[in-house]
Amino acid sequence: MEVINPYIAIIGISLIIILSYFFNVISQKTNIPSVLMLIILGILFKQGMNFMGISAGKQLFSVLELLGIIGLIMIVLEAALDLRLTREKWPIIWKSFSVALISLLLSATAIAYIINAFIIDDFFTCIIYAVPLSIMSSAIIIPSVGGLGAEKKEFMVYEGTFSDILGIMIFYFLIGNAGAENAQVVVWDVVSNISITILLSVVISYALVLVFQKMNSQVKLFLLIAVLLILYAVGKLFHLSSLLIILIFGLVLNNHNIFFKGTLKKWLRPEKVKGILRDFHLVTMETAFVVRTFFFVLFGITITLTSLLNLKVALISLGILAALYIVRIIAIKLFVRRDINPQIWLAPRGLITILLFFAIPEEYQTEAFDSGILLYTIIISCVIMAASLVATGKKVIPVDDMTFIYGTTPENMDGDETFEITVIADNDEKNG
Repeated sequence: MEVINPYIAIIGISLIIILSYFFNVISQKTNIPSVLMLIILGILFKQGMNFMGISAGKQLFSVLELLGIIGLIMIVLEAALDLRLTREKWPIIWKSFSVALISLLLSATAIAYIINAFIIDDFFTCIIYAVPLSIMSSAIIIPSVGGLGAEKKEFMVYEGTFSDILGIMIFYFLIGNAGAENAQVVVWDVVSNISITILLSVVISYALVLVFQKMNSQVKLFLLIAVLLILYAVGKLFHLSSLLIILIFGLVLNNHNIFFKGTLKKWLRPEKVKGILRDFHLVTMETAFVVRTFFFVLFGITITLTSLLNLKVALISLGILAALYIVRIIAIKLFVRRDINPQIWLAPRGLITILLFFAIPEEYQTEAFDSGILLYTIIISCVIMAASLVATGKKVIPVDDMTFIYGTTPENMDGDETFEITVIADNDEKNG
């Protein structure tokens, strides 16, 4: 095995990060999702490696899975730190949750029937392959919808986050209950799992906020991230819905004024928590950017382009995409009803879809399912999103540029509704 010069590796890693930054700039100017450019960069890297006779190796898939898990945690945490819970936002929360859940269930069912008709005979295996394809990618949505109006943007951030969490929960519940004797066992497992996870998440979130607000060390943010990674991993080992731990912690930290009331308010140091929140948001945003960058580049390296030349693969992919958007249109019209553009076309597939495909147990893996279906679905759904943003005159502006609207306010601001409405109006006017 040829050893790569460490200085060459440093140069390569640095160039990828620099290119990813410029891809984000290009994305904002052209509405082409930066994810597509990262995947293409990975494909070009693979061609260069093939030219030099370097093999990617199976180890690359392990690295890809690890990056995907860390990226998932950072993206959900980043999203939770952007979400401010108020009574006024409740309609957006329940509508986005309903759309995410119904779209996920109906899309998975429709895609499973398509896979069953053309590729795999066992319907349960079809469901396992269908669920990842039914999950929207918050990794792509969150960095892309900052140019939408405030309500639409919040709806998409909530929906993308809910879709990730619900999709992952359903996927692992299917795998974990594959041998269940009856539906009652499955229902009990689901209810008990979610209940235990939520209870633990709330307790852990309160404890972490109270402990870390008392730490005076300058080096504590990555310590907090390390604790969250451990909690996620331990939760997975015990088959809990670990993403709920990450989501609830982010919500408690960003909405500490809601969660710490009465007696608990006496234990809170608001200025300390605001400082942690501000710095922590910056760290998660930067970490998510780097992890997302290398994940999609490595995914591009693993792609086999010859699979795209298969006509059957292309037709099946188009059928899957048609099912996804038909279901989405029905769900959004049912709950949102009016002013539904461009939300109905913002349904990209990405990191979670790829990650869960790598997590399919060996006993359910089959060579009959071509990876080209995965690639077609990701690329076309991203292109549709970009085209819809262009058609509606919206620009791809990362949500991160405007996160102070949702709670990470400057220290001299109190984050009240008047300030929030004023900022949103200014941004809409500037971008619209």
